[in-house]
Amino acid sequence: MRIEAYNQIQQLYKTQKVSKTQQTGKVGRTDQLQLSSLGKDIQTTKAAVNASADIRQDVIGPIKEQIANGTYQVDTASFAAKLMEKYAEMG
Repeated sequence: MRIEAYNQIQQLYKTQKVSKTQQTGKVGRTDQLQLSSLGKDIQTTKAAVNASADIRQDVIGPIKEQIANGTYQVDTASFAAKLMEKYAEMG
């Protein structure tokens, strides 16, 4: 094995020292985020919606009781009218 060949290969793979980058005098700047009044209103509304309950028990409670008792009645005419309204909206 030739030692001088090993030295030549080692020189090819030497890592060079990385020089430090110079900093400019603009170090004191920071990023800022400003929300418009509309954005603030949207955030407030989202927070209020997230804080409210998903299910309104005052509406669902009586219906659940009627279903459990077997006294729940569906108004077929009203149901058909609403079904046709939704169908018309789709088409």
